[in-house]
Amino acid sequence: MSVAKKEYKRITTKTLVDMKKRGEKISMLTAYDFTMAKIVDGAGIEVILVGDSASNVMAGHETTLPITLDQMIYHASSVVRAITRSLVVVDIPFGSYQSDPKEALRSAIRIMKESGAHAVKVEGGKEIKESVKRILNAGIPVMGHLGLTPQSIYKFGTYTVRAKEEEEADKLKQDAILLEKAGCFAIVLEKVPAKLAKVVAESVSIPIIGIGAGNGVDGQVLVTHDMIGMTKEFNPRFLRRYLDLDAEMTGAFEQYSKDVKSGDFPNDKEQY
Repeated sequence: MSVAKKEYKRITTKTLVDMKKRGEKISMLTAYDFTMAKIVDGAGIEVILVGDSASNVMAGHETTLPITLDQMIYHASSVVRAITRSLVVVDIPFGSYQSDPKEALRSAIRIMKESGAHAVKVEGGKEIKESVKRILNAGIPVMGHLGLTPQSIYKFGTYTVRAKEEEEADKLKQDAILLEKAGCFAIVLEKVPAKLAKVVAESVSIPIIGIGAGNGVDGQVLVTHDMIGMTKEFNPRFLRRYLDLDAEMTGAFEQYSKDVKSGDFPNDKEQY
């Protein structure tokens, strides 16, 4: 059933909770730079995630692990300068919060103070409970992330679907409730069975944002470069490509090169 969309001038954490109550789906995309963030924000996307996926997309690393806190702050600062409406959430990178709640708080404070972001995101449940509490106690909004958690890829050994077995599914449900009780305003649920994701979304009052988690959740997130076809190597089942920018950009660059070499560019109207 479609729900009448309410106009929100500025998206906040409360907005997202209200949207869930209203049955209104939440759209979320990644951005890592000013220009892309300006376009995403202008399109009316509710949440912009400055993801540690910048490690893959922007720097070409195989995993999200190498990106540093300083680099995340740089990307986040660029994004924040572009937006007028979207909520900006920033991943705290690997190694900046898992081992010590005090370090987690220091990392979150640096992101908020130096980038101007609106919230941070962390991966994990019970294992990082104390870090989440420490950040929240400082008044910093936290988004959780359960299911496939890319920062733990070497622990999993694979990017396959998570929580297919009963034991892991039960832990995921418990972790979602734990994160809600701790004070998280939303949770990303990545690459888990759709039925399980729906159960989780119905068991908590905070929004569940899915990526590869079916349509029974409260919203969806994709990596922008994947969904507009700038990247071609990544082809999971959950990815829908809305553009083929790789082909369009390649064609434009090739045409530019031909025009330069032929002397067609610049023409009389394109010079002083």
